[in-house]
This record gives sequence, structure tokens and C-alpha cells, in this order.
Amino acid sequence: MITMTETAAKKVSELRLEEGKPEWGLRIRIVGGGCSGMSYELGWEDQQQSDDSVVEAAQGIKVYIDKHSAAYLTGSEIDFVQNDMMGAGFAIKNPNVKSSCGCGQSHRF
Repeated sequence: MITMTETAAKKVSELRLEEGKPEWGLRIRIVGGGCSGMSYELGWEDQQQSDDSVVEAAQGIKVYIDKHSAAYLTGSEIDFVQNDMMGAGFAIKNPNVKSSCGCGQSHRF
């Protein structure tokens, strides 16, 4: 389904502790919006929903993906990148993306 790099898993672990949510997982979903039509949304989730796929990543991180988003995310990798010009953040390498907007925040599948 999807994978998470060791760097991303470490960052999620750090953020969970900072937020006071050490047992929570990461929710990733595809939502409508942006100039290319769809974008990623990341957030905390305390438990699996009935139609979720759950991926166990490094450092005990659980990644929750709803049924609708799973089809768009197959084969994707979640990474955490540090870029001198753009700052730091999570990046999703998704082989299903057909095109992206100029800012790279929304995609067409």
C-alpha cells in the first residue's frame, strides 16, 4: 500500500511527543481542492475507523488511510525533507499523480 521513510517516522514520533499524543497514529487522506483538483491532508488519529487500511511504519507509527484515499495512495512513500529554500515538511512521492500545480500542493490523478 504505502511506505514511510525512517526520517519521516522519526519526525512523526517527535511531533507526537510535542503534541502530547504519543500513542496516536497519522491519518493521510486525499481531499478535493487546489488548482489541480486534489490535495493531501495529514493529521492525528487516535484510532482506526471501520473502513481504514492501517500501515505499520518504523518506530511503531500507524498510518490510517480511508477507503476512498487508498486507491489514490497505492505505491506512495511518505518522507520528511529539509529544503534550504522551502523549509522542512512532509513530502509524498506518489506514482499515481498525473500532474501537479506550480506550487506542488495539489495534484491530478
